[in-house]
Amino acid sequence: MRESGGVRLRRGMLLALVFACGMTGMAVEMAGSRLLAPYFGNSLIVWANLIGLIMVYLTVGYYLGGWLADRHPTPIVLLRLTSAAALCIALIPLAARPVLGFAAAGFTSLRWGLVASSFIGVVALFAAPMVLLGCVSPFAIRLDVRGMHAAGRVAGGIYGLSTLGSIVGTFLPVFFLIPAIGTRSTFGLLATLLAALSCLGLWSALGRRAWPYLLVPLAALALWWAAAPGRIKPGAGLVYEAESMYNYIQVTREGETYFLKLNEGEGNQSVYIPGQVLVNRVFDYFLAAPLFRTSDAPLERICIIGLAGGTIARQYTAAYGPLPIDGVEIDPEIAEVGRRYFDMTQPNLAVHALDGRQFLQLTERRYDVIVVDAYVPPYIPFHLATAEFFAEAAGRLSEGGVVAVNVGRTATDRALVEAIANTMAAAYPAVFVVEARESYNSMVVGASAPMTLEEVAARLAAARIAGAQSAAEPLLANVAQRMEGRLAAHVATGEALRDDRAPVEQIVHGMIWRVALGG
Repeated sequence: MRESGGVRLRRGMLLALVFACGMTGMAVEMAGSRLLAPYFGNSLIVWANLIGLIMVYLTVGYYLGGWLADRHPTPIVLLRLTSAAALCIALIPLAARPVLGFAAAGFTSLRWGLVASSFIGVVALFAAPMVLLGCVSPFAIRLDVRGMHAAGRVAGGIYGLSTLGSIVGTFLPVFFLIPAIGTRSTFGLLATLLAALSCLGLWSALGRRAWPYLLVPLAALALWWAAAPGRIKPGAGLVYEAESMYNYIQVTREGETYFLKLNEGEGNQSVYIPGQVLVNRVFDYFLAAPLFRTSDAPLERICIIGLAGGTIARQYTAAYGPLPIDGVEIDPEIAEVGRRYFDMTQPNLAVHALDGRQFLQLTERRYDVIVVDAYVPPYIPFHLATAEFFAEAAGRLSEGGVVAVNVGRTATDRALVEAIANTMAAAYPAVFVVEARESYNSMVVGASAPMTLEEVAARLAAARIAGAQSAAEPLLANVAQRMEGRLAAHVATGEALRDDRAPVEQIVHGMIWRVALGG
């Protein structure tokens, strides 16, 4: 038993509260990343801001908790703090809606000052609950210490138990709560459980005098109910939305055209127009990747890293027939969305739910073409953009095969394209860049055998001329025509990105900053 200020709290209850607060704090952080993803993405910079600011909040909480414990060393104050934390957690998804809507407007319009202020506002949603949760461990140590001879043991035990709770809080939302009940309901459940435990502690300490505190878990339940209904991110033409272990997924529709969007949704991961093969976007250009091969033999097998909803797989099947295609998509729920909304039902397509680099390391197959379309605006996963990765991809190519990568740019800034092309030049004897007409995207192609610009241009011209001679050629003729004047051979002018140093996000942030400055 522990007694302070005439109020007693069982030690088991105190330790349970410490564990629960450690678990809740980490679970809130993990769920918080998913709350931000539909509006800011899940890049390294988002995680850095979220983790950094939460550490600041916890630091404030540690100091404040110790200060309060010295002045009011009673379990009632501690339980009131945890009750308040529970209510603040329950408020997060409800309070986030207007702020996130404001942020989305800024992100879409490229008003980066608005985006930055909105992002800070969103992360500030976590200030109050995390400061309050940070108070718990030092307060619990103050209540549990009976003498200086035991202070070290008690402090170590309390922080160890809190850390154990944090470990549970790391895995619980990721593997169970968010996939099962969603992000907003995860906040609601965490808040309700913490409120109920706090109320139970108050009842244990105060007896019948604690009955008004029963309103706390009821309030948390009410806030959970209020936050749960409705869309996660409402928008025009929304057909489907869901949260997977990896992404926030949206399917939207404009007229007859379906779009797959992930996380902040500022780019289209797949496009489907019923009855059409070409979609008048960068996806179409990948049909011309085989023209960069030194071999004239028919395609035997291709690999698509970043399958998404299967736009490129569907186009290749229409243009080249039912050749075997290995589609690599790390998120199995995205593949299911592709089957449901994007006609990704080709029998020649084998879907592999793996990371693209891991797949290349595991497979022993050879490919005539490897397409890398893992571009999630405005980023490319760094481990799919290094010299080591492109060397691994080259090792999986058949003789004369090519690797084609989708890379983003702006109207005047090709920094990321240059970085990727320089890197590919370290693994391939010839590298070419095709700038799409319809969007700020480029297709960067690495050929595993020497190839000149004149040779590629001749193949494109032949494709245009042969437009009516086969089922494939009309599609290739269309793409070849659109590539006219958009193709260039790349000469390396900078260092390659390496696994040890691949500042992809910094390159993108520099591009964003230059756009903000009007460059």
